[in-house]
Amino acid sequence: MNEQGPVQIRCPVLTVRRVDAYYAITVVAPGIAERFRAGQFVSVAVGGEQSSTLLRRPFAIHDVKPDYGGTVEFLFSVRGQGTAWLSERRSRDLLDIVGPLGRPFPLPRDPVNCVLAGGGSGAAPLFPLALSLRRRGCRVDFVLGAASADRVFSAITARRVAETATFTTDDGSFGVHGAVTDALGRVIEDARSDVVYSCGPMPMLREVTAVASAHGIPVQVAVEETMACGTGLCMTCVIPVVGEDGITRMVRTCMDGPVFRGERVRFDDVGTIPFDALGAPGWKAHHDSDVTDREAG
Repeated sequence: MNEQGPVQIRCPVLTVRRVDAYYAITVVAPGIAERFRAGQFVSVAVGGEQSSTLLRRPFAIHDVKPDYGGTVEFLFSVRGQGTAWLSERRSRDLLDIVGPLGRPFPLPRDPVNCVLAGGGSGAAPLFPLALSLRRRGCRVDFVLGAASADRVFSAITARRVAETATFTTDDGSFGVHGAVTDALGRVIEDARSDVVYSCGPMPMLREVTAVASAHGIPVQVAVEETMACGTGLCMTCVIPVVGEDGITRMVRTCMDGPVFRGERVRFDDVGTIPFDALGAPGWKAHHDSDVTDREAG
């Protein structure tokens, strides 16, 4: 993570624009822009100063630019009162934002072939990642999917940035009829990819991880998990992840993630505390049993 750490800023809104089915807000936030690394997010207060809406909303950072001293753009869909309020912001309104938060995508030391797979608005953090990878001499191929054509994010930019860009939609209204994972294997083979980076809904990330594993290449996933605070205090965003030592721990998505090695995330157990997770009821008995079995073997 960036050693400078996050900052809390009251940021003036520069623009609010519609991007097909989404909204994109650009704010002037030089302190966040200069610290940002691809994969990190911001936590935004919604509802205004007199609002009873206490919880912030997390949004992946889609773009940063040096304009106006440093601007930050994030993407969202209107899903409730908080995001509806955000969609009504206008230029010069102030937003209370904390960021950048979370661990960024790790970048390869040497030039390699990278596939970036995104689902819906989950594709947003993959675009600054693509630029970072290109600056390191990496080949970038996009596979972007969504439910329908209006939810495939930034297809024109994807075509411009990447070597190839493949699009999928559930209803067949744009690109290939099907899911991201229906096209991912072919792209990996055609591009001779060395690594997959992905962001999107949990079920998609699970399938992307399975495809990457089947092709014998690593995968880095930025998980989408509900976050109430974004700073590691509330523990609402914990998911089970297997550590280097083989032990499953309930880790905080906002602090230990949102980027994880895909094969270490126990996707089937998300939303639960597995019996063999460190600190879970019965963990000690299970651990002691494993130790006994190894000693007997």
